[in-house]
Amino acid sequence: MEMCPLCNGFSNKWIECPDCGSLMEDTGRLTDYLDEYSAYMEIDSMKLHDGVLDSLQQHKCVHLWHCPKCQREKLSEERE
Repeated sequence: MEMCPLCNGFSNKWIECPDCGSLMEDTGRLTDYLDEYSAYMEIDSMKLHDGVLDSLQQHKCVHLWHCPKCQREKLSEERE
Protein backbone atom coordinates (compact mmCIF):
# COMPACT_ATOMS: atom_id res chain seq x y z
CA MET A 1 0.00 0.00 0.00
CA GLU A 2 1.29 3.45 -0.93
CA MET A 3 1.13 6.33 1.57
CA CYS A 4 1.04 10.07 1.03
CA PRO A 5 3.69 11.75 3.22
CA LEU A 6 1.46 14.79 3.82
CA CYS A 7 -1.70 12.85 4.66
CA ASN A 8 0.21 10.65 7.11
CA GLY A 9 2.33 13.38 8.72
CA PHE A 10 5.67 11.97 7.50
CA SER A 11 6.69 15.33 6.03
CA ASN A 12 5.70 18.97 5.88
CA LYS A 13 5.42 21.18 2.85
CA TRP A 14 5.21 24.95 2.59
CA ILE A 15 3.80 26.63 -0.49
CA GLU A 16 4.03 30.35 -1.03
CA CYS A 17 0.95 31.97 -2.57
CA PRO A 18 1.77 33.09 -6.13
CA ASP A 19 -0.51 36.13 -5.73
CA CYS A 20 0.37 37.65 -2.34
CA GLY A 21 3.40 35.69 -1.08
CA SER A 22 1.72 34.41 2.12
CA LEU A 23 2.11 30.80 3.21
CA MET A 24 -0.73 28.63 1.97
CA GLU A 25 -2.51 26.07 4.17
CA ASP A 26 -2.91 22.43 3.20
CA THR A 27 -6.65 21.81 3.41
CA GLY A 28 -6.38 18.09 2.60
CA ARG A 29 -6.95 15.76 -0.31
CA LEU A 30 -8.93 17.08 -3.26
CA THR A 31 -11.11 13.96 -3.27
CA ASP A 32 -12.37 14.88 0.22
CA TYR A 33 -14.32 17.73 -1.38
CA LEU A 34 -16.23 15.74 -4.03
CA ASP A 35 -19.35 15.34 -1.89
CA GLU A 36 -20.37 15.14 1.75
CA TYR A 37 -19.33 11.48 2.07
CA SER A 38 -16.06 11.42 0.13
CA ALA A 39 -13.93 12.31 3.18
CA TYR A 40 -15.18 9.11 4.85
CA MET A 41 -14.63 6.76 1.91
CA GLU A 42 -11.64 4.46 1.61
CA ILE A 43 -8.65 6.25 0.06
CA ASP A 44 -7.83 3.49 -2.44
CA SER A 45 -11.35 3.53 -3.89
CA MET A 46 -11.20 7.34 -4.23
CA LYS A 47 -7.94 7.03 -6.20
CA LEU A 48 -9.88 5.06 -8.79
CA HIS A 49 -12.29 7.97 -9.07
CA ASP A 50 -9.75 10.78 -9.46
CA GLY A 51 -7.49 8.69 -11.74
CA VAL A 52 -4.25 10.46 -10.87
CA LEU A 53 -1.43 8.29 -12.18
CA ASP A 54 1.88 9.36 -13.69
CA SER A 55 3.68 7.73 -16.62
CA LEU A 56 5.35 5.23 -14.27
CA GLN A 57 1.92 4.20 -12.92
CA GLN A 58 2.75 5.55 -9.47
CA HIS A 59 -0.13 7.07 -7.56
CA LYS A 60 -0.16 10.70 -6.61
CA CYS A 61 -2.24 12.32 -3.92
CA VAL A 62 -3.70 15.67 -5.01
CA HIS A 63 -3.88 18.23 -2.19
CA LEU A 64 -5.85 21.47 -2.13
CA TRP A 65 -4.01 24.50 -0.75
CA HIS A 66 -5.70 27.70 0.42
CA CYS A 67 -4.26 31.17 1.07
CA PRO A 68 -5.88 32.69 4.19
CA LYS A 69 -4.88 36.20 3.11
CA CYS A 70 -6.13 36.48 -0.49
CA GLN A 71 -8.34 33.32 -0.68
CA ARG A 72 -6.46 31.82 -3.65
CA GLU A 73 -6.61 28.04 -4.03
CA LYS A 74 -3.98 25.84 -5.64
CA LEU A 75 -3.55 22.12 -6.29
CA SER A 76 -0.36 20.13 -5.76
CA GLU A 77 0.41 16.49 -6.48
CA GLU A 78 2.32 14.52 -3.87
CA ARG A 79 4.02 11.28 -4.90
CA GLU A 80 3.12 8.41 -2.64
